[in-house]
Amino acid sequence: MNQYVTGAVIKELRERAQLTQAELAAKLNVSSKTISKWETAKGYPDISLLEPIAKVFGISVTELISGNAVRNVNVAANMLRSNFYVCPVCGNVIHSMGEAVFNCHGVLLTPCPPEETDENHMIFVERVEDEYYVRIEHDMTKQHYISFIAALSFDKVQMVKLYPEGNAEARFKMNGVKKILFYCNRDGLFSMDVVRGIDDKQTSYDDAKQRRALEQTAKLLFG
Repeated sequence: MNQYVTGAVIKELRERAQLTQAELAAKLNVSSKTISKWETAKGYPDISLLEPIAKVFGISVTELISGNAVRNVNVAANMLRSNFYVCPVCGNVIHSMGEAVFNCHGVLLTPCPPEETDENHMIFVERVEDEYYVRIEHDMTKQHYISFIAALSFDKVQMVKLYPEGNAEARFKMNGVKKILFYCNRDGLFSMDVVRGIDDKQTSYDDAKQRRALEQTAKLLFG
């Protein structure tokens, strides 16, 4: 085990649960002095107490020992707030609707922060019947490639896994799609908002500058 629960995590979880040291001690059948030692880094809880501690705070043992503060709240099931985690070792992709803790190949994963597309990661979208055809101009070699493309709506995530030496393209049902994301194995996650009047046309734009100009026009026309 490379990580263990810290006093700072226990203190934060205790205060979030609005428990005093004495109240937490009573639930765990230890003394309040013991809780104080944990929270001031003068000692650690015995491994046999990890499960009871996690149970008190309504989290898993993995979350407890991860060192990450986890909010135990309803995430309202809004898929547009989705997080994507990618393992740097095997490329495994994990989707989460809210805050979570994941480990893969011994690596503690963190959510990928989406960035705005740039000239090296340009995405092109056009309508084909009732679908969005999404194409990305990007290398697809074994060393540098797009790992996946996803289309997000309020209540749905559509995702297509891509592979090196394939095509960086995908099709998604248009209904409700508000955002498109894709992941570059070297440069991370990129995001683009689907814009009415641009991406629902049956012909695509040609380059990044044209896309920016069309986006500004669409915002003026459609708000």
